[in-house]
Amino acid sequence: MLTGKQKRFLRSEAHHLKPIFQVGKDGVNENMIKQISEALEKRELLKVSILQNCMEDKDVVANQLSEGTEAEIVQIIGNNIVLYKESKENKQLQLP
Repeated sequence: MLTGKQKRFLRSEAHHLKPIFQVGKDGVNENMIKQISEALEKRELLKVSILQNCMEDKDVVANQLSEGTEAEIVQIIGNNIVLYKESKENKQLQLP
């Protein structure tokens, strides 16, 4: 689990990021989870945007992504979810 201080740090790091994945009307699927896992391994921190035609609640989507990728939800803001997972090989972020 992340501490409040770590989440604040990650939110500031994520502020300038653009969402690289979008969840549409089909919701979350295995392929998407696999791709997001690979992206998290490379980047550690990323944003996922939820499109307006997504039928599921953004909290449900965030939890599905978090469980599927074993990542932490840093924040849900508007229709964006910020996810963090410590990388095994490409460690870039040094948490406070």
